[in-house]
Amino acid sequence: MSTPQPPMPQTAAPNWQAAPGSSYPTYTSPIPVVRTHLGHALASEWTKIRSVRSTIWTLGVFVLLVVGIGLAAAALVAANSSDGSLSGESPLAFGFFGLLLGSMCIITLGVLTTASEYGTGMIRTTMTACPTRSRVLLAKAIVFFVVAFVVTLGSAVLVALADVAMLDAREPSTQEWLKGTVGISLYIALLGLLSLVVGSIIRHSAGAITIMIGVMLAPLVMALFMFSESLQDLQQALFEYSIPNQLSVFYAQSLTDSGPSGWEPLWIMLGVTAAAFAAAYALLEKRDV
Repeated sequence: MSTPQPPMPQTAAPNWQAAPGSSYPTYTSPIPVVRTHLGHALASEWTKIRSVRSTIWTLGVFVLLVVGIGLAAAALVAANSSDGSLSGESPLAFGFFGLLLGSMCIITLGVLTTASEYGTGMIRTTMTACPTRSRVLLAKAIVFFVVAFVVTLGSAVLVALADVAMLDAREPSTQEWLKGTVGISLYIALLGLLSLVVGSIIRHSAGAITIMIGVMLAPLVMALFMFSESLQDLQQALFEYSIPNQLSVFYAQSLTDSGPSGWEPLWIMLGVTAAAFAAAYALLEKRDV
């Protein structure tokens, strides 16, 4: 019969404590730690917008439409007009047709700047790199607006100079030059910025582009089919405040005798875009990515 062994004494678990001081007293990270700011977000968005093929294609088609149609319209008028028949006309007005069609490209690019990231899932990476969502939206807006304005201004000035040289018309005034180049470029850039904000709200490229094309063309098309006398006031308002008519105001070629004039279309578009931007900001802060 075996003798029972006495129980082994139990030792207390060691209480490990780190030695005072740094665990790696001689290590210094080679990567500088800096506080991120809006400049970093701007650099990121600039890299995105210039490195994707959609930017090259949409802006390339935009320049082709604006310059091609603007010069073609002026050449057609010059070939079929007699001496002195255009003496009272501003040659800048013939750039309107190209800019009207080209604005579709700016709308498309504006939507893709935000909505495409939701479609590909890239927005998760963007928000991880920059958790401050308002900063991301602001950086996208600034970069896009500058790109759209510069490209539109360059195209509008080129067409304006060519039309003045081709047509035997009066010399435009300084105010006409300013509105027909800088003014309309600001308006189209704001229209594209509105598209960017709608893309952020809808988060779907095809849906946002469809909405913006409807905003641009639907009021004018609806007004064309309002034949009832009871709808005349509504028809007049749709004509006056349609985007094509507001674009024509910059060339003093309004479709109606009343409605916005001078620089009023620019302030209207600025107010609408600011309201949409505020709505996009509020939704961005509440939604999950």
